[in-house]
Amino acid sequence: MLLLLILENIGICTQLNFVRYIQGRKTLGADPKLFIEDLWFEKVPVRIYQPKTPSASQRRGVMFFHGGGWVFGSLDTHEELCRFIARESESVVVSVGYRLAPEHKYPAAYEDCLSATQHFLQHLQHYAVDPARVTVCGDSAGGNLAAAVSQTLAGRSDLPRLRAQILIYPGLQALDFNLPSYQQNRGVPLLFRERAAFYMLQYLNGNAIKLEEVLEGSHIPVDIKLKYRKWVSPDNIPEEFKVRGYKPRVLLDCTTEIFETVKRFCEPTLCPLLAEDAIIQQLPESFILTCEYDVLRDDGLLYKKRLEDNGVPVTWYHIKDGFHGIINSFNSDWLSFPAGKRGLDNIVDFLRSL
Repeated sequence: MLLLLILENIGICTQLNFVRYIQGRKTLGADPKLFIEDLWFEKVPVRIYQPKTPSASQRRGVMFFHGGGWVFGSLDTHEELCRFIARESESVVVSVGYRLAPEHKYPAAYEDCLSATQHFLQHLQHYAVDPARVTVCGDSAGGNLAAAVSQTLAGRSDLPRLRAQILIYPGLQALDFNLPSYQQNRGVPLLFRERAAFYMLQYLNGNAIKLEEVLEGSHIPVDIKLKYRKWVSPDNIPEEFKVRGYKPRVLLDCTTEIFETVKRFCEPTLCPLLAEDAIIQQLPESFILTCEYDVLRDDGLLYKKRLEDNGVPVTWYHIKDGFHGIINSFNSDWLSFPAGKRGLDNIVDFLRSL
């Protein structure tokens, strides 16, 4: 972070461009077990991973949306992860290269993921995919996008119904950045509390001008906070997740001027945790992965409760020694974490059970 600040302050490059450059440097060769092809679904770039081994029946299909706070990430950054999922679950995986913020603000990423998913659902026969076994999956910001796409497609009668959604430490709301997990893990890599709000604002507005107000909670009117308190509240977090420390916050009001800049935080396609029960009740079977040392832990816990309260089957896997982004380190060249591999194995087991 210090290096990024220095480079930005002396005018060499922005933090975003530097991280994107570093992330894009690794390339992988051919995979002996997979056919890999770059295509376009409508106007959205995708990378398709298809197992080479013959299959007696139609395969599962997985739409994958990468993480990176809506500002980082690409088809390349999650290449190893998508290859692993395709090989181990024997599924056709479609990785989506959606547009990034701040160049492309909300709802660009959501629209790209929705468009690519609809295209895939309309052409499943071409990829020998079973219409009854298509799953949306994503990590972090990608988990947000997977949840939003799943909600949008719920109840659609003109497309095959999604079989499941897999949400890997998803960010699902922007009303409260002072939940227990935000307080406990505010300085834990790889996602700091301040960065989580920063990325959300970059996605929403293409800037982070109201960052301090968002962090302190003075960006949403009290009446709206009370409206959504039944879903976004520390009261809905099990007590076992507060033992590492939690200090309740006083509800702060906000000015009309500030709310005008962030009022779209109340849209479910940006913050899926705020969707109405009528939508939640139609969602498919779900897998949610959370990590103890992650600011987004409580977003996942709150969504788990909402799904279960509305009769949606949920498989929950909590990595007690995990942190945000750990899944991507399952096969790192320089630093691997066994907990990340355990989490990924659970995801594959869930897919194979479908």
